[in-house]
Formats: sequence, structure tokens, C-alpha cells
Amino acid sequence: MTQEVDFYFGPGSRYSYLASTQLGRIERETGCRFRWLPLQSGPLISAGRKDPFEGAAGQYDWDYRKQDAAAWARHYGIDYLEPVDRLAFDPLLAALACLAAERQGAAEFFSRAVMSLIFITPGERLVQEDFEQAADFGGLDVGRFRSDMESDNLLHDMEARVKEAARRGAFGVPTFFLGEQMFWGNDRLVLLEAALRERA
Repeated sequence: MTQEVDFYFGPGSRYSYLASTQLGRIERETGCRFRWLPLQSGPLISAGRKDPFEGAAGQYDWDYRKQDAAAWARHYGIDYLEPVDRLAFDPLLAALACLAAERQGAAEFFSRAVMSLIFITPGERLVQEDFEQAADFGGLDVGRFRSDMESDNLLHDMEARVKEAARRGAFGVPTFFLGEQMFWGNDRLVLLEAALRERA
């Protein structure tokens, strides 16, 4: 039986991007399948607790995180460019776009495209038209995509996704669940792989 892993991620999260680049390999090597579950990470991180980014000390220091992400990208042998402007995209808009694509069965493809726009070929500030172009390129129904993006239901679904992740114990992204066993962070992928092999 194929083992299924729930992958909660923020499309604008550097560590979600880094982890996402390894999922195809892990699927091939272990036979598992990842469910891509986009969400807005800010409300998840701050839900019911102090936001660790306030004060940005230690591992949450922005300069440290940029250096750390670049080191992981070199380790993985992948392309990575830190967005020059922290306001290069709206995290909520990016997450909603990925959720709208999920409604058309294209969460993985579209989310990879969005992360590429943010972390591989960053440019001008991303706006809804950029996401619509990505949807069109991916063969999605752009009219339906646009309608979903403008619907209050999509925002309600996003809020429900955040609450679902928090209820399961998630407190940041990326978070993986193998059954109810939780693994948080790109650097826990090695432990997730070990668990997958133990259960195989």
C-alpha cells in the first residue's frame, strides 16, 4: 500500500521551497505519495502563541535564515535566489492562488510554478495576473481560477486549512504528517525518509 504524506507548506516560505525540491526523489525512492496542502503560514505560526519572527533573534534572524537557505540550496544542488524585496509577493495571495489550483487538481504543478517565480526567477512584485498566466500555462481553466480567487469561499477554505493544520499540531511550515507522526522543517526530511523506510 502506498504511504501518503501530508505536506503543509507556504508557497512563499524559503524552507517550504527547499523541501519541495526533494519530494520527487523521496517518492521515487520510497514509493510514498505527497499531498500538497498550501496554506498561509503567518496565521499558523502566530496562532495562539507569540510569533517567533518578532524580534527575529537566533535562528529567526533574517540574515541567518538567508545564509542558511543558501547553504541548503548548495547542498541540494538546486537554484535559489533570495527575493531582494520582502514585499515581492503577497503571501496570502500566493497561498490562495495555490489553493485555487488545488481545486482543479493542480496543487503540486502550480505550487512549484509559484515557488519558481519567487525563489528561482524573482522579478517585479507578483500580482494576480502573474498567477493567472501560470494557471493558463499549466492548462488550468483560467476563468474558473479567476472566479475562485475572487470568491469569499476560497478565503474561508484557507482559514479552515490553517485551523486543520494547527489542530493536528503544526506550528510552522513546512510540516509533514505521516499518519499522525509530525515532522517540521526542511531539515527533518531525513527523519521522514527514515520513518517511511521503517514502515515500508
